[in-house]
Amino acid sequence: MNNFHSITGVASMAWPAQRALCAILLMAGLLLAGCNRNSPDEPARPGQALASVNGEEITVLQLNEEIQRAGVPAMQQERARKQLLQALIDRTLLESEAAKRDLDRDPKVMQAVARARSLIIAQAYMQQRIGEAGRPSQAEVDAYFKAHPQFFASRRQFAMDQLIMPASAVTPALRTTFDRSSSLDDVTQFLDARQIGYGRAQVTRSTADLKPEVAAKLLAMPKGQLFYVQEGPRALLTALTGVRAAPVSLVIAAPQITEYLATRKSRELAQAEIGRLRATADIAYLNKDLAPDAATPGGKPAAVASLAGGPGAPRVAGAGPLATEATASGSGAVTATRAEAGMETRAEMGAETVANESNADKAALERGVAGLR
Repeated sequence: MNNFHSITGVASMAWPAQRALCAILLMAGLLLAGCNRNSPDEPARPGQALASVNGEEITVLQLNEEIQRAGVPAMQQERARKQLLQALIDRTLLESEAAKRDLDRDPKVMQAVARARSLIIAQAYMQQRIGEAGRPSQAEVDAYFKAHPQFFASRRQFAMDQLIMPASAVTPALRTTFDRSSSLDDVTQFLDARQIGYGRAQVTRSTADLKPEVAAKLLAMPKGQLFYVQEGPRALLTALTGVRAAPVSLVIAAPQITEYLATRKSRELAQAEIGRLRATADIAYLNKDLAPDAATPGGKPAAVASLAGGPGAPRVAGAGPLATEATASGSGAVTATRAEAGMETRAEMGAETVANESNADKAALERGVAGLR
């Protein structure tokens, strides 16, 4: 900008005052236009338009917000930018068409917008109020690691073979055969002879995935022990095929423990803040039927639920809740355990899979289950 002042200074000395002023304004406009034009190598600035849809601009700021909300990893952002920009264009077109039909003034739409606005503002307040107070210290992370050896240092992994079928297929005769069998092969002979459909899978579970009492029962079982579990409409006839040590170090577990403790602490702080606000507020229930019971005044603040995850143990990467190496066969789904094993009926003992498991195996197993329902 120093060059600009020197040039205009010379111009004002050589020309009459009126012509000099016009020259200054003209040159200022040219310079500002040049400043607003990015060079080919210059990155786009927030707020700069990326596309125009019927005259309405979509900016870098909007696209960056979409990328952030989508949680796109850095390595995938370049590809995601193109896809999300197209999504923004589609949304702009739909919003424009909706406005032409006055849908933005529809009472239900206005109510939904008001609710979304209320939730966003309430969440922003809670985030500001809690801030970094919910982050655990390294000492807290270390203490949690030491206090839960079954999740980490002393973690054990169970390998199981399962027959999966509808619970309705488990007849008294099948239960008797199962209780007397020494292996699942004996059970499959019974099933095949009577043309009872089933699926078969090999799954693994760890002490970090199961309730302590369930893990304790598995640890007390000998190799080859059969046990039965009913999981909703499915029955799981299961054989414990092996137990091995699968420790997780503090270095690997620390990020997940930190996130888990932060979530738990944030929930506690949020509940405390809701309690403080309730204690100082004048809350009157105009419809007495909706008032909370005297035994549970106020109840658990529902607004807190969205601030944190569930109460379960932290999930360690590479040591997920169900590492399944599954092969599905047959046309059904069955799971079984011996009645005398005293196992609880729990979904944790089922043949469920997690997101990082083989999709093909999961799909095959689900098809088999669906076919018998």
